[in-house]
Amino acid sequence: MSENLQEPAIEVRGLVKVFRDFWRRPRVRAVDGLDLQIGRGEVFGLLGPNGSGKSTTIKILLGLLFPTKGIVRVLGQKPGDLQTRKKIGFLPEESPLYPYLNASETLNYYGRLFGYDRSSRRKRTELLLELVGLDAVKERAVGEFSKGMRRRLGLAQALINDPELLILDEPTSGLDPIGTRQVKDLIFELKQRGKTVLLSSHLLADVEDVCDRIAILYGGKKQIEGSCRELLTEGNSTQIELSTSDPATVDSLVTLLKEHGGDSTNISLKKPRRKLESLFIDIVRDARRHEQGDKNLETTSTSEAKTTIVSESTENQLEEIQSERVDTQSQKEESVELKPLNDLEPENQRKAKSEPPPSLKEKPEPKNLVKDEPDPQKSKLKEPKAKETLSKESDIDHALIDSLLSNDEKEGKN
Repeated sequence: MSENLQEPAIEVRGLVKVFRDFWRRPRVRAVDGLDLQIGRGEVFGLLGPNGSGKSTTIKILLGLLFPTKGIVRVLGQKPGDLQTRKKIGFLPEESPLYPYLNASETLNYYGRLFGYDRSSRRKRTELLLELVGLDAVKERAVGEFSKGMRRRLGLAQALINDPELLILDEPTSGLDPIGTRQVKDLIFELKQRGKTVLLSSHLLADVEDVCDRIAILYGGKKQIEGSCRELLTEGNSTQIELSTSDPATVDSLVTLLKEHGGDSTNISLKKPRRKLESLFIDIVRDARRHEQGDKNLETTSTSEAKTTIVSESTENQLEEIQSERVDTQSQKEESVELKPLNDLEPENQRKAKSEPPPSLKEKPEPKNLVKDEPDPQKSKLKEPKAKETLSKESDIDHALIDSLLSNDEKEGKN
């Protein structure tokens, strides 16, 4: 275990990478004899202009490219070792995230690739989203994220496996000053936890703030390497800072320097300046506090107004209920009381007892208001009966007439 702590996190010796064309002819010498050694728990900055070999070196360390010559060791193993890759976190310059997944689903997906169980993935996802400031938009689709939000999510993805070595390529690209400060604070925290960070960026001020050592590449070769303090300190001048602004004290100090051989032309007096980044962060922070305070006041006033409205409406409802109760009671008093069944006369009582309930009474058939039209078939059936009655009546008449005539003839003869 002690040997692992003593050996460097990254060791590169005599690294050469030559890109060839289709006919295997050398076209570009991207890295030329690079030597690097990065200790464990160190924040190292890899700097250089475009085409200096930074991205090629990073891809070789990740095992995405094979070196032409040289020795490369990452966490004591070759870059292509599977167990070594599980201990590395990588944030590329462009984060290739799935646009149809939300932030929580994205981190859950990468957690499954590393073999974490469900509870570990959920805890790790919530922790990282809060760490990068995306816990409020964790259910939003990644395709709706801005560039800065995508960089934050990419940084959380690089930390999902709690890596020992974190390689960041332009981590603050597209971030606002507040997001940049959060990334810097995160790098400091990782350093305190013993993590190794390799940082590649064109923003030199960010590198100066967080890196312990830096190396500047040009043309695939290392031009200079060292700590920021060593490389940035100017040995020919001295800066004096005073916590007082008293002009008399400053004048006496200048006089003292001149008396001891100081050249007045080389003595410069100027007020100290703060960084623009710190000024921006302070202004935004104060504005957020005022805005939050105004929102709290609005919420309080709104809740008080709602309480007043609710109380007034409740009083009105109580008054209406009381008035309705009074009206109902008065109507009951004015209504005629029905006599009970025992107070009725005996006949009425017997009728009331003998009368069936309304539900058992026979309902009268509804009268047909539309007159029935005569049925032609029924009329046809009735016609023969009428003819028979007429024939019988006519036969009776003829018999009477014949009897009368016969009686007259008899009378005449006599």
